[in-house]
Amino acid sequence: MTVNTPVDDRDYESLTQKIHGEVLRPDDEGYNEAREVWNAMIDRHPAVIAQCAGVADVIQAVEFARDYDLSLAVKGAGHNVAGNAVCDDGLVIDLSLMSSVRVDPVARTVRVGPGATLADIDHETQAFGLATPMGFVSETGISGLTLGGGFGWLSRKYGMTIDNLRSVDLITADGELIHASEDENPDLFWGLRGGGGNFGIVTSFEFDLHEVGPEILAGLIVYPAADAKAVARHWRDFVADAPDDLSVWVLAGTAPPFPFIPEEYHGSTILAVVPVYTDNVDEGMALVKPLREFGEPVADNVAPRPYAAWQQYFDPANTSGARNYWKSLNFDHFSDDVIDTFLEYGRNLPTADSKIGVAHLGGAASRVPGDSTAYPHRDAEFVVNITPRWTEPARDDQCIGWAREAHTALTEHSTAGTYVNFITEETGEEQFAYRENYDRLVELKNEYDPTNLFSLNQNVKPSP
Repeated sequence: MTVNTPVDDRDYESLTQKIHGEVLRPDDEGYNEAREVWNAMIDRHPAVIAQCAGVADVIQAVEFARDYDLSLAVKGAGHNVAGNAVCDDGLVIDLSLMSSVRVDPVARTVRVGPGATLADIDHETQAFGLATPMGFVSETGISGLTLGGGFGWLSRKYGMTIDNLRSVDLITADGELIHASEDENPDLFWGLRGGGGNFGIVTSFEFDLHEVGPEILAGLIVYPAADAKAVARHWRDFVADAPDDLSVWVLAGTAPPFPFIPEEYHGSTILAVVPVYTDNVDEGMALVKPLREFGEPVADNVAPRPYAAWQQYFDPANTSGARNYWKSLNFDHFSDDVIDTFLEYGRNLPTADSKIGVAHLGGAASRVPGDSTAYPHRDAEFVVNITPRWTEPARDDQCIGWAREAHTALTEHSTAGTYVNFITEETGEEQFAYRENYDRLVELKNEYDPTNLFSLNQNVKPSP
């Protein structure tokens, strides 16, 4: 593979001298590992990768990309299914070395570097019995998750990740370090909470923390596909009155060879009901009893377990190295027609590693006005995530086609909104992700990045 290097070697050497971290070129040891991202469909070859050790390195790298008119990609940690974290023939700013996590247990806040994963944060915060709402796979990177909105098991009780964001430090396209919060640069702070990486590179996040765990109630109640329709409708009716402490998701997939699932069901299509209760475990046991006693589940491992361990429960199904393509839709209710369509595609998965699931939101996440942050989807009671996963390139068309068909079939029942972090390709979905807040985001883009230096994201384009 020949990589176009649009800058003279002497100029690349000047960048090396200015940065305390590593600067990697195509022939350097570690380059191939550094250019890889989670989604194996992405195979791009940057001209240079700057693995930044601190804020000064980020400033130098941004100025280098701007001065030499290079394509600029920003890589944090975690999934980045769209592959925007790496580019061909340009500069990648790799933030993975900046993964510090500092907890203030008295103030109940945490300061997090942009290269941290959710596992890094949980490890530090749970030492004090504290947590902040994040995603549901521990290898997810905090930067992309937060800038897109962020939701998980704690969101019904404590809101989105962005609802718990207190402040950020950010490097602008001009190479300036600025602070943003409700009190300082509030318009920019509004845009960073859901507007993606359009306005600069965040080098520090500050979050509120809440008492969580260290033990919660969580697990899977597993049903055969034949019972899926009745189970899904019972789940839908049950969660209508659920307290904020309880989040119940459903997942259609292929039964893995877990010991708690009878062997005769391994490899078969199943529907899993996934309750997570974050308050008193005994109260939770009583509360989820109607879910556990409905019908004839083939397996049930709902039990008290450490919060941090539950955050890692789905990691084995989301390891790097596979091919992935995601679609997402929001719903303000889940009608019988939606359930039927959801299950139609859930029973006909393209591969054993593919899934279609429903995240249960509402609660505190829905009680925030839709225009108070750039993330506009406060009417989303449910989020459907369509996630085919495979390994053979020859199956690309089949798996992507399944996802697109499921998305099209469900769209008419949805709010016409989508989660920005689940956009895999540029198909105009940015308008659905930013919805009524898009024009205001354009105004911010015009102010902070009028030349669209930060274009490799779910892009808000500046005005011509």
